[in-house]
Amino acid sequence: MNNVKALDLFQAYNEDKLPREGGYIVSSFFNPRSKYSKYEIVAYNGVKTIYLTKDGLTFQTDGNKVFVLSEPAIYSKKFIEPFRRDTEHQIPHRFSELEIIKAKNQTRVMVSKAPIITYSSFTILRPTGVNFSLVFYKRDDIFANLDYFFTETLSKEAGVPKSDARTASGKIIEVIKSFSIF
Repeated sequence: MNNVKALDLFQAYNEDKLPREGGYIVSSFFNPRSKYSKYEIVAYNGVKTIYLTKDGLTFQTDGNKVFVLSEPAIYSKKFIEPFRRDTEHQIPHRFSELEIIKAKNQTRVMVSKAPIITYSSFTILRPTGVNFSLVFYKRDDIFANLDYFFTETLSKEAGVPKSDARTASGKIIEVIKSFSIF
């Protein structure tokens, strides 16, 4: 399993391939009617137990979370603070808590400036539709793998021009590197 970079989170759970010594979980939430996209990145370490619930997978351990929001130029409620938006468009941050990258096509990519710490447990919701949750294994090339992943998905799924997707991905990796969980 040393050559595995990432797996679908629920597949890894079912096959008993979840790394208990720590990993990075990336969950996507794509809006089916627009390029509006949300990502949640959770790093974890020292898992006590992992169990399946009707809603998702619960990890009994501390975690660090970062949120990413890609908002297309045509989004009509861009003036509303992200924490005040409806559930489909919401992340738990104010604009002042986000690094905002404005792309050439006027898409805004917003990245948590600092990780949020979750204590004792967290749950990853079961993905629906085109959404997904991946577990990235903690390897020497983890940051390169995450950087490639975010550059590609922001570009292809969220419609962010490639050069701006690279810039946004760089910001995401900076925050991930500040995680205190490891």
